[in-house]
This record gives sequence, C-alpha cells and structure tokens, in this order.
Amino acid sequence: MSAKFLTVPPFECAWREDLKFREAGRGCVAFEAFACNDVTLVFRENVGSQGYHYKRDSSPHYTIILGSHRNRRLRIEVNGKAVVDVAGVGLCCSSSFQSYWISIYDGLISIGNGKYPFQDVVFQWLDSCPNCNVQYIGLSSWDKHVKYRNVNVLSLTHTHMPLSKHVVFGDYQVEDELDAADCYSYRHMDYDDKWGLKTFLESWDLSDVLFIVGEEEKPVPAHKAILAASGNFSLCSSSFVINIPAVPYPLFHALLHYIYVGWTEIPQEQLGSLRALSIQFEVMPLVKQCEETMERLKLDKKLFDMGKNVELTYPSIRPHCSTLPSLPLSIQQLRQLKLAGQFSDVSIYIESYGLVARAHKIILSLWSIPFARVSQFHNLLSDLM
Repeated sequence: MSAKFLTVPPFECAWREDLKFREAGRGCVAFEAFACNDVTLVFRENVGSQGYHYKRDSSPHYTIILGSHRNRRLRIEVNGKAVVDVAGVGLCCSSSFQSYWISIYDGLISIGNGKYPFQDVVFQWLDSCPNCNVQYIGLSSWDKHVKYRNVNVLSLTHTHMPLSKHVVFGDYQVEDELDAADCYSYRHMDYDDKWGLKTFLESWDLSDVLFIVGEEEKPVPAHKAILAASGNFSLCSSSFVINIPAVPYPLFHALLHYIYVGWTEIPQEQLGSLRALSIQFEVMPLVKQCEETMERLKLDKKLFDMGKNVELTYPSIRPHCSTLPSLPLSIQQLRQLKLAGQFSDVSIYIESYGLVARAHKIILSLWSIPFARVSQFHNLLSDLM
C-alpha cells in the first residue's frame, strides 16, 4: 500500500488488482487492522467497486467478519448467507493494530490471530460445496471505520507455511523474536530429547499434504516423505488434500503418533480398528504390534480392561526417541525417494559443482534446527516472489 494505512469507511470496500490469490481458490492473506469491531474481508471471483457491499452482492463470494455483533462474534457467509456464527469475543482492538491471517484452500477456510500464518488458529471451517474460483480480496467494514495496513497475499501452491522471521513486508519490518537465550538453547539443546520428528507431528511446518479426517472434517497436516517411508498412503506429487471421512480422528492421530514419535497408545477395545487402519495404509510394524498385543490379551483375559489404554512402542534400543533409527520408517525407502527426487522440495547447489542433490526439507530439518528455520524462510520467499 502506498499510504501508511488504508481507512475503509462504513459500508464500503477497498479493492486492488494486486490483492489476489496467485491460484484461484487457494491463497492466504495476512494483514493488520485497527477497529472497534467488524473487520470484514470479502473473497470474490472478480474485483468489486468501491461502493460495493457484500450484503447486496448476488455473485459467488465468501465473507469473513471478525468481531461482528459489537466484537462478540466470528461470522462466515457464503453468497450472503451465514454458515458460521460463533463466539469470538475481543477479536478486534481499537487501541492498536492487530495482526490476522485468513487462508482458503479449496473451501477450507482457516482464520488466525497473530503475525505468522498457520499459527495461532482461531477457527477453521470446510465448505462442502467449495467455491474454487474466488481470487480477489476486498477490505471492507460494517458500521465503523476500519484501518488496514501491511496487507500481504501468500501462495498456498506448495505448502501451508508459517511466516518466517527477518522478512520485510512493504515498508514494515517483522521483528525477529529469537533472542540470545533462544540461540544459546538451540546450540546446546539435547536433540534426542527435545527435537526430532515428533516436533513436526500434525504441524503445518514444512507440511505438504492435508488430511480431512472424520465426520467432523478435522484438518490434519502431514509430510509426504515421512508417510511414503512408513507405509502406502496413495500419495502423488500433485495431490494436497486427502479426505478420509470414515476414519475417526483419535484413531488417525494414534497412527500418526506411532509414525512420528515411535510409540502410541489407544484403548484396548480399539486395537482391532487401529490394526485395520494400519493394514489400510500398510504400516506393517504397527500391524504386527497390534496383532501381538491382541493375541496376548486373548490368551490372558485378566489383562483385558475395558477403557484402559495399551501402549505400542516400535522395537528400538532407544525407546521414546524420535530420531530416524528409532522410528518405523524405511531408511531404504527414504534413500529411494532421495535418488528419485520424489516429493523433494529443496535443491542443493554447490559452487563449481552445480546441482548436487534434490532433498526433503523435513528430513534435513530433523538434524538441524537452524536448517528448519532456513527452510521456512526459503518457502516464504518462494511464496512472495
């Protein structure tokens, strides 16, 4: 924005040709707003007029209102009809600018309150009949003036990524919150105990596949390279969203926890369901452990206790340690993924040698926290270019 901030009067909307998703139906807008209530964004297939107001718009659009009903509600409308109206007390602030982000991915709308997209999620909703053509973003208001600044549109073509630090947005600098104490702890931390694949369990960081799980349609991010090395999840390089409505979230979480952490626990009566899910995705070490535990409970019925959890741990000389040798991942399969470049998301060049490897950020980040931060920064630059 050329001005330090943009003020939108009541019942109007500001549009710019450059405030648009790179890919229709997929993108994220991060911004700051100063308002008593009703911070309103409109997502439309085409640019609207300055006098536009979403209540009079008959064309397809999404409207997201932060702090409606005098800063007490969060509201989502589809083509002027309310589909979400939930409690959202104090979402807006009239004493300072507040940071927000809103992402849309094939009808999955995520809303957050904070500097870094895909962190500090406030609400998520999945449209069962998504509008995959929305592209332009309008900044609107209801009955009071709203001031906007630092409006930035990010791409979701590759991954859902949190904003990295040390990034200049227009004329504004995002401050790096990593202080000397953080740097010291990074250099001296016990990687086995505090870092490893468990750090990325159901995390948006470096994720490149999103599962929509169960009847509640819970979004669960994951990493293709990790899943491909642990079983058969029917992944392809171009797919991002995978729907598994018949699988309850607690069951799917138990499966991912086993893959990412090396152990999981589940009520004894759900062992059969976890075994079936493990067979479906061909996570064979977990299949074997479920069967062995079920057989042990069958032989000694005194061990069975309805509602009691049973722990399943991948055989390892270092239990509860989420480094690769302690996880149910095929090192041979990871090697094949690297050789073939499948699901790779980083190319490594060395001066005078050129391209030396196509690798996976998630794997490299397991061994280096600083590299994980560099990977996040690299992804953000890719989105902004």
